Amino acid sequence: MRKLIQLFIALFIVCRIEAQSVKVTFDAPSSDLIISRNIYGHFAEHLGRCIYDGFWVNDSLNVAKKDRLRLDVIDALKKIKIPLLRWPGGCFADEYHWSDGIGPRNQRPARVNSNWGMVKEDNSFGTHEFLELCTLLNCEPYIAGNVGSGTTQEMANWIEYLNYDGSSTLADLRRKNGREKPWKVSYWGVGNESWGCGGEMTPEYYSTQFKQYASFCKNYPGAPLRKIASGSNGEDYNWTEVCMKNIPNWQMWGISMHYYTVTGTWQKKGSATQFAEDEYFTALKKCLHIEDLINKHSAIMDKYDPQKKVALVVDEWGIWTDPEPGANAGILYQQNSMRDALIAASTLNIFNNHCDRVKMANLAQIVNVLQSLILTNKEKMVLTPTYYVFDFYKVHQDSKLLPVHLSSPEYKFGNESIAAINISASQDSTGNIHLTIANLDPTKKISINPSLGNLKWKKAEARVLSSAKFTDVNSFTEPEKIKPVTFNDYKVSGDQLTVNMPPMSVVVITLN
Repeated sequence: MRKLIQLFIALFIVCRIEAQSVKVTFDAPSSDLIISRNIYGHFAEHLGRCIYDGFWVNDSLNVAKKDRLRLDVIDALKKIKIPLLRWPGGCFADEYHWSDGIGPRNQRPARVNSNWGMVKEDNSFGTHEFLELCTLLNCEPYIAGNVGSGTTQEMANWIEYLNYDGSSTLADLRRKNGREKPWKVSYWGVGNESWGCGGEMTPEYYSTQFKQYASFCKNYPGAPLRKIASGSNGEDYNWTEVCMKNIPNWQMWGISMHYYTVTGTWQKKGSATQFAEDEYFTALKKCLHIEDLINKHSAIMDKYDPQKKVALVVDEWGIWTDPEPGANAGILYQQNSMRDALIAASTLNIFNNHCDRVKMANLAQIVNVLQSLILTNKEKMVLTPTYYVFDFYKVHQDSKLLPVHLSSPEYKFGNESIAAINISASQDSTGNIHLTIANLDPTKKISINPSLGNLKWKKAEARVLSSAKFTDVNSFTEPEKIKPVTFNDYKVSGDQLTVNMPPMSVVVITLN
């Protein structure tokens, strides 16, 4: 009898937990807090099958192409309105010499990609091909320049080649190679991971290098540069401190930060598909840690830039696991699960809520590498769960942030816990309000009661992304195992809204 009473008490507690209701309030939107569309940027490196066999395919492949650019991949990315694409790296950027990738393709030199798999780099995809890709995607290019093995003159020449509309040897060479008008590329990274693969530099040495490059990389008419300093590796706050102290704000549009979610060690990162709840919980906890990093780096930046003129650019982020079994370790090909969708949703919510300082971010990487939006296998193409998160969240681009106040219930595992719910909200130029909500708890439905104050709306519509298991993936044999569906588990009563978040789900709600 005593055990039966204890069972009833336990069931009562579980029911209470399952039925808990979370109050959420929002501040009024402000024109000072705009969620930059460039938070939804992406990253394409000469690594594995991202460029070659991802975007840039063989002539013989039976898919729609423009030149060798794969159009089904491009069309899928246009649908989610990617605003920005970073190229050519990554570590590859600091061994890339741009002049190798221009002119007739059959005359371009072949190199060795010594960072990623020691594979041949034939340079058939170079500057013109990348900028044509950006034109087809209707997105801005973000070029990472070579500081590690290059020279100031080399980067200055590249900028002149791309951005000068007058007559000069380099501008005329661009015309000879098929491009009459300059592209006017604005975003330039001055090196990449200069603390590591970009040259093993100290912050003192790098900040001096940056100032030299910034001095000689010129603005041409109609093409002002936005120069981005190579910033810290995760928790290296000293790097940010030294760069902010030594580099004048007027020289630097932004400073980068890189952070990857890794459940294990760098030597043994863990599987993308074969993991239990302990690794699921660890991945989400480490993903949420990016908010601590943003807060601490932002506090340092505030000391030297209280007006927040310098952007924090998270130009590499995402989950990094071991490559798929049988894959070349140097190509970083991994699958993409429901766990990864929750990591993407949570991270983007954090970026949105810190849009006063975070002005750009680039998921690593866009096709066939790490936390990809798209996977390809010959003629086949699969949209990953992470792709659908970006599809949901495109509504926030260039919208006014609604600062959120939330006391989230806990998702507990063992002796640890994290916030089960995270959320961001915005109001677009038409007045529509958009809420994006993630429930990280794999077993509990959680009810959300957003209070929108004086903001008025007449109707709601919503979609949800969820799956039965956190290890579920979209594969070439089952490409739509995880896909968005219409969401109806919410209730409207007057101007009040109640949203019943399914376990392990991402929901986007639009209030018209």
